[in-house]
Formats: sequence, C-alpha cells, structure tokens
Amino acid sequence: MCGICGQYNFKNETPIVRETIDRMTRTMIHRGPDDEGYYLSGPLGFGFRRLSIIDLEGGHQPMSDQEESVRVVFNGEIYNFIELRNELKGLGYVFRTQSDTEVIIHGYKQWGDEVFNHLNGMFGLAIWDAKTKKLILARDPMGIKLVYYRIAGEGVTFGSEIRAIIAFMAEKPEVDPVAVNLFLRYRYTPSPLTLFKGIKKLAPGTMLIIHNGASRLERWYRYKPLPFSPPKTDAEAREELLEIYKKAVKRHLISDVPLGLLLSGGIDSGLLLGLMKLYGDSWPTYTVGYGKKFKDDELSDAAETSKIFSVQNVAVELDRETFEASLPKIVTFLEEPVCTSSIVPMYFVSQCAREDVKVALIGQGPDELFGGYRRHLGVHYGANWRALPDWLKNPITTVINALPRNEALKRGVYSLNIPNRIQRYQHVFSIVPGETIDGIFQDGVLPPNSGDRVLDYWEELVDLMENTDELGGLQFLEIRSSLPDELLMFGDKLSMAHSLEVRVPYLDREVVEYVERLPAHFKIRNGTQKWLHRQVCQDFLPKSILRRKKRGFATNVVDEWFRDSLSRKLEDVLLDNNSFMFQFFHPEAVRQLLAKHISGKNDNYKILFSLVVFEEWLRSL
Repeated sequence: MCGICGQYNFKNETPIVRETIDRMTRTMIHRGPDDEGYYLSGPLGFGFRRLSIIDLEGGHQPMSDQEESVRVVFNGEIYNFIELRNELKGLGYVFRTQSDTEVIIHGYKQWGDEVFNHLNGMFGLAIWDAKTKKLILARDPMGIKLVYYRIAGEGVTFGSEIRAIIAFMAEKPEVDPVAVNLFLRYRYTPSPLTLFKGIKKLAPGTMLIIHNGASRLERWYRYKPLPFSPPKTDAEAREELLEIYKKAVKRHLISDVPLGLLLSGGIDSGLLLGLMKLYGDSWPTYTVGYGKKFKDDELSDAAETSKIFSVQNVAVELDRETFEASLPKIVTFLEEPVCTSSIVPMYFVSQCAREDVKVALIGQGPDELFGGYRRHLGVHYGANWRALPDWLKNPITTVINALPRNEALKRGVYSLNIPNRIQRYQHVFSIVPGETIDGIFQDGVLPPNSGDRVLDYWEELVDLMENTDELGGLQFLEIRSSLPDELLMFGDKLSMAHSLEVRVPYLDREVVEYVERLPAHFKIRNGTQKWLHRQVCQDFLPKSILRRKKRGFATNVVDEWFRDSLSRKLEDVLLDNNSFMFQFFHPEAVRQLLAKHISGKNDNYKILFSLVVFEEWLRSL
C-alpha cells in the first residue's frame, strides 16, 4: 500500500522539473511513511511513498525490469502474485525481488495491457513502456484503490490523491457544477468526475493510455456475468461460496507485517473472523463504539464475537466532543465530500488498529453483493408494483404523495414505476428528485441534462449486464459505481490517513464474479436479505450473532450526532447570503427547501445536510 504520483509532458516533451515531483510526492507522506522513490527521464517523472507490507527489503519503487524497458509505480496488493510469479518464471522471466510489484512488470512484458486481466488484487498504478513511450494508468476492477488524473497544458499529472495534482497546479482548480449536481443527487461524486473541474478519477476497471501524443480511456475489465447452466442448487451454491470465501480470505492474509481485523458486531465481519481462524489464531480485532448508554452501541457485541473466537479485541470509545472536533480534519483527508456519518468511526477505528498492525481486513461487500439494503428489497419486488393496473396504482400513488414527509417511500413508488431499466436504477440511487436539484441552481450555471450525465458513464456497462436479472443489474452498477465512489473511497482515504492498509476479501475478484452469476432468489428469499451469505454464516456463527440487527459500527449513534451538529448550522449556513454555495444556487430556492423541512411538509434533511457539507467543503479549500 502506497501513494503514487507522476507527470508526463506528452504534448511537447518538456523535461520534468524534479522539485515539482518532490512537491507532489510530499503531499502523500501519510500514505507511505517507510520509504520514498523517484524516477525522472526527460518528459516523464514518477514519485512514490511506500508503506512496506510484502518483501520489506526488496520492494522499492519505482521498479523496473533489468533492461529498464518497463517501469512501474504501484499502490495496492496483488493477491495471486505467487501463482503469477511461477507462471512467468516458467516462461523464462527472471525475478530480482520477492515483491508483488515485479509480477506486474514481467506480466506487462508478456501480455501487454492484458496483464490487468491476470491480476487478482486491488491496485492503482502507472506503467511506463520506455520502448514505445507509452504511459498506462489503471485502476482495479472493484475500484478499491484510486487514481486521479488531470490532462491540461503540456500533459498529464496523476496521483493516488487529489492533493498531489493540486500541488502541481499554479492555481486552485475551479468547482465543477455538473459534479456538484450529481453529488447532491447521490451524496457522493460518481466516477470519472470529482468536484474539481478538470480533475478526474479513473472508473473501476478502466485505464488511461497515453501514446503518440494522444490520450484515450478504455475499459479493460469487461466481465459479463452469465447465469449458471444448469442452475445451482441451494446446497451447491452454499458449498461453493464457502470454498470461494476460504480461498479469498487465505489470499488476503498474505503479509510480511502484522495483520488484524476491523470488527463490528454484525455477521459480515464475524464470518470474516471465523474464516481467518482457519489460517491462524493470532488475529487482533478492533472496534469503535460509544458506550453502554447508547442502545445501538456495538462494543459489547464485538467483544462477545471476539470471545467466541478467542481473539484479542481492542475497543475505542468515542464521545460527542471528540466527534465534533475531528470532523473538519476528517473532511480534509477525504478531499471529496461524502454525506455519511460512517466516516467518523472509520477514521478512529483505523487510528486504533494502526497502533498494533499495518494491515487490517474489513467486512465490506456482502450488503452490495447479496442485497442487504432497503433499496434492494424495493428493486427485487418492484416488478409486482409495476404489474399493478393503473386504476389501482394511480390512487395509491396519489395517497402516498400526499403524505407529509415519507420522502423515501415517495421516491420508491416513482422510481420503481419507470419502464426503462437504466433510468429506473438511476432514480433508485438518487436521494432527491432530479428536478428539485436542478431547480436550486442559478440560471446559466448548469449545462443542459447535467443530472443525466451518469447515464453516459454507465453506457458502456449496459451490454455487460444484459444477462442479469432486475436485482442483479442494480447490484452490477452498485459494485462498479456507488460502492467504490463512496464507501471504498473514504475507506481508502481514512485508513491511509493513519498509514493503515485495509483489505476487502469479500470483494475478491473470484467472489464477485461468482455471486454476479447467481439469480436473485439466492440473495433475497421470502423477504430475508443476504440469504445465501447467511447460510454460509451458519457454519461459523452462533444464532445469537445471526439474529443481531445490522448496525455497522453503531452508525445510528454517530448519525444522530452528525445530524445534530449539522442542524445547528442549517440556518446559519442556508440563510447567510455570504455562503459560498450561493455562487451556484438560488438563495430563495434553498430556503424554500429549509422552510418545507421545518414545517414538516417534506423531509428534506438529506439534501439540506448535503448542502451544508458542500458549504463546509467549499470553506476548507
């Protein structure tokens, strides 16, 4: 796990200035406190900060082959590097280190940019082909690692974090109104956009190729799920998923430094601990909580889970004062605002774990893969709603729309009735009607159809998901869009703020590709969510854990703090004509949202809090 950055003046071959690469690299010391490295050659410059995990002595980067024809800077881990090393050795390649980075170099020499389809891991990387003078930037298929880039002036700059690119720029970048529009709809900024105009992030499974004075984006990961034929029986699916889980966890435990687990009180991290115990006994666990006075606190649940598996559990207890004092600092580390209170426990549990270990596993993924959210129930059963005759559906819709508040229900009955599949998914993901968002922007600020720009970004995925069922299609997009752009993004930023590598075994490529071939009844059955995943959990977890309700580091507690904290700022920010946001928005339109919320007519807290978070972000620039 590291921080990478670089510059390539491909338009005019102007030589790189060393001080510029130094400045970019220094912005990411927190990502790599163990080592640094540089490579400069004419118009190309690479910078690197290292967090040593595998081959502590021999993994220095930037790394090249012996002939110096291929050079790599790489952030992440390749979990099948041992198998790839043996395969490449059999093809005649000679390795000089024990690191996973070197398999990328020789793999590229053997397979070209097809090397990415041979890798099972998380990565954001740059490959320089000195013979052809070609630069390739690539991001892993699930988007666990990030690559930001900017093409302007003489060429391209890139980095694991936005701050590296801004360090190169003479002036601060402008804010992109299109990205702001999408941020307000989804509470995160979808790839390839960021809130900064001109600074983009590679979408999961894509690469940027710069060659012969030109650049082009390509999707290298083009997995197309096909339903199993013949279909899996319940017993087959349960047995096969368990074996895939075992192999994935074993791969993710490869490390030359201490490794632990971020443990909540739920079934996902509990199963992960049970699987880890198959391969060793000394797995420390780390939990964040808020004290026994809070009903949803998870400290006792996590302690019980760790006791069942006879492992150490270290708990960090947050109070409201610490929460509020830390929020501005956490937003700074994020670089891109997200409107979820989960950022706070993630920051502190990572800080706690880093005192003992350099690597931690986390149980993200099953909710998206197996249908753990309320929106999955709506999508799964949505066909029943669309099948109702209009004479019955229309009056029901009228009654629901007349209800005070209940915005999620109103959004649901509207979204699930949209005939076009991709547009239906677009509105399921959105937290607010598009016309509401568009209506708060000042005239002339927003280009036409800005809110539909996400459909353009999804367009190349449509053919790949054509064999999925209704629920599977939403999840296909979720794995490649909302999960990486929100949860995985802040997971990477906030763990690396403490120089902690976080691994996500449930998003192992083999796991994802298997689950995406399963039909919906393995995910939601008779109203039970994550059905197949729960069947596997029964082999490892007692009923007391299986019956626990989902809490996710007790975010209900911190969510209340989050809302209260922002609520105190609502009127100050939204009624202040000097607020920075009003360079984009109509003050009166924003105040109408606030007035309807206060009156109880509408529940606008999500959009209002998103506006406050956006204002806080603007003030931090």
